[in-house]
Amino acid sequence: MQARCGSYYNATIKQETDYPPLAGDIQADVAIIGGGFTGVNTALELAERGYSVVLLEANKIAWGATGRNGGQVTGSLSGDNAMTKQLRNRIGLEAEDYVWALRWRGHDIIKNRVAKYNIDCDLRFGHLHTAFKPAHMDELKSMLDEAERRGMGDLVSLVQKDEMPQYLESPLYHGGLLNKKNMHLHSVNLCIGEARAAESLGVRIFEGSQVLDIVDGPRPVVKTAFGSVTADKVMIAGNAYHKLGRPRLKGMLFPASLGNCATVQLSDEVARAINPHNLAVYDCRFVLDYYRLTADNRLMFGGGTNYSGRDPKNVAEELRPAIERTFPRLKGVEIEFAWAGMAGIVINRIPQLGKVSEYVYYCQGYSGHGVATSHIMSEIMAKAIDGDLREFGLFAGMKHWRIPLNEWFGNQALAVGMLYYQLRESLRG
Repeated sequence: MQARCGSYYNATIKQETDYPPLAGDIQADVAIIGGGFTGVNTALELAERGYSVVLLEANKIAWGATGRNGGQVTGSLSGDNAMTKQLRNRIGLEAEDYVWALRWRGHDIIKNRVAKYNIDCDLRFGHLHTAFKPAHMDELKSMLDEAERRGMGDLVSLVQKDEMPQYLESPLYHGGLLNKKNMHLHSVNLCIGEARAAESLGVRIFEGSQVLDIVDGPRPVVKTAFGSVTADKVMIAGNAYHKLGRPRLKGMLFPASLGNCATVQLSDEVARAINPHNLAVYDCRFVLDYYRLTADNRLMFGGGTNYSGRDPKNVAEELRPAIERTFPRLKGVEIEFAWAGMAGIVINRIPQLGKVSEYVYYCQGYSGHGVATSHIMSEIMAKAIDGDLREFGLFAGMKHWRIPLNEWFGNQALAVGMLYYQLRESLRG
């Protein structure tokens, strides 16, 4: 079992987990592999429906991408355009409405779960989507028009360039879209709180229990080094951190490293000066910067994506220029925590739900938008395992690109694709 990474989240855990490794042979209705948001929340959803569930995590709860992200819960849905296009062929004109509702569904799941189980995860409301170039304002205006048309006009508003100093002490932006429904939070404390909620409903959780094999059959057997789980159904929820389900899943998902960091604590005066409304922020670029203030007044800042499949050598020094460009006041600020995590990237950006075999499900691929999306997909997966396959069928029927050869080749192809989008972005006004 590997230790937690040196992130701000892991240094500020409210109550650390101490679940035992699996030892011996046990049985359950459902075995779930992966202790991040997807695995934990599918387990919780199933436990609420009365299922006997075992959850196996190779390291610690929230060890992977769940515990390494920017903590933003926004309506930015991975693969929304491609998803809508494919769904039009399945459900017709309802596709646009379905995808729009999907954007905000994770917000309500998280908000209700935090309230129901009294989870202390520094949940805050408010987000600003910023225009890095003048041309981005047209994009944001279109988003505003759509929100107003769909009855969200009281939650969103356009911020013009001359108004930006009221929201951010930054010279970079030409305006922004303020969204009061979007949220930000402490990802690890949220996931641990959800795990404890699942445990309270009878879910058996095992850490340090890497799955070595899945023996398929009418009652598949999930094997670890020192035990096994025999279940009616199995779900793989490891995202970019596993090699299970081959050859079915080979060439569908590729790891990309996302860097993040947190400064030392800032004074109340400095924190309120740079971000007076305590908003989460990201910009309109294809490869963007994202940041927010933590509950104890640190600037958490992430950006850039490494598509080589390897972590960057020095996250703090790679992000420092962007921090100082965004907030000149913070030039030379000490960065206390820096870390990286592997996001699961899908070529068309549509989350991948499906089956490896009749009794073994998988759910993966949020392409950097996982906090909200993982909660949505967990609900869909739990419904499917419970027998309601309507939404699962929509996603399982999506067409995905599969890159042949090995993972390295796939990562290089993604890197080339990202260069194309960055070049196209640079040519915009």
